[in-house]
Amino acid sequence: MTILQAPKAILFDWDNTLVDTWPVIHVALEKTFVEMGREPWSLEKVKERVARSMRDSFPAIFGEQWEEAGAKYQQNFRSIHLERLTPLAGSQAMLEVLKTLPVYVGVASNKKGVTLRQETQHIGWDSYFSKVIGAEDTPNDKPAPDMVYAALAGSGIKAGNEVWFIGDSNVDMECAYHAGCIPVFYGELPATSLTHPFARHVKNHQELTALFHEVF
Repeated sequence: MTILQAPKAILFDWDNTLVDTWPVIHVALEKTFVEMGREPWSLEKVKERVARSMRDSFPAIFGEQWEEAGAKYQQNFRSIHLERLTPLAGSQAMLEVLKTLPVYVGVASNKKGVTLRQETQHIGWDSYFSKVIGAEDTPNDKPAPDMVYAALAGSGIKAGNEVWFIGDSNVDMECAYHAGCIPVFYGELPATSLTHPFARHVKNHQELTALFHEVF
């Protein structure tokens, strides 16, 4: 087990790291597949294949029709996402603990930035984060390190081993690697091996909170 030191900054992924959005993503994508005349994916397949941003993933799924499919998906998602937005168990209590600690906190998500900030505001979590950065806020989305740099901008903290990146996908671990940050994997490990290693694994927000108490 890697021995971790207290970080100066912690950056979180959003979907399925802090909030449970798989059901919403699945419903919106299912409707999009039907509208595009394609066979919908199962929830398990969605979990396996949806991690990168829409502008990075949809061209591979829908080919030349990806922009049309993207517009339909955004409409389908926005029609239900706020009413179905659900915090993961223990996530708000964990964020309350972070507020008491000397650490900078931000979000870097491959969800479109405008939509992401609607969600943080709707759920009443704006006060927990210094910066909330999403897809299209930077030239490149995760796994490129651009979002990490943007989330830390103005903090006086440089990307590196004093910054933790916490997320639930290989894309998050790869992003942490490219930015030189400490990768912390949240949730159940995937059946297939991760291409980029993590420094620590936590299964839930109770374990994550215990990790904070361990290092601070």
